[in-house]
Amino acid sequence: MDIAKFIEEVKGMTVLELNELVKAIENEFGVSAAATAVVAGPAQEAAPVEEKTEFKVSIKEIGANKIGLIKIVREFTGLGLVEAKKLVEDKGVIKESATKEEADDIAKKVKEAGGEVAID
Repeated sequence: MDIAKFIEEVKGMTVLELNELVKAIENEFGVSAAATAVVAGPAQEAAPVEEKTEFKVSIKEIGANKIGLIKIVREFTGLGLVEAKKLVEDKGVIKESATKEEADDIAKKVKEAGGEVAID
């Protein structure tokens, strides 16, 4: 059998004829064209995953130690007492663009005070 001649014949086939050929080959040999296409297809490289560098830290739960949480908020934001109290009560954002280390530090201190943060 001349493979080159066969390939030329396949090139000249319509989509409908190619579809019928694939089905006939699948039935005759008990194979699946989908599995063959994956194995025979070009290798695809995974897209590199960008590591997130900035995180938004906001209050999720206040907990029982509201005063301790207000102190932590003041420490990380530099807000006055009234503004920090309002931020805690509104469950607002403590830091908009924190590094991973800052976000973890805030979360640790808030947890120690009995609260909980959301890091996005």
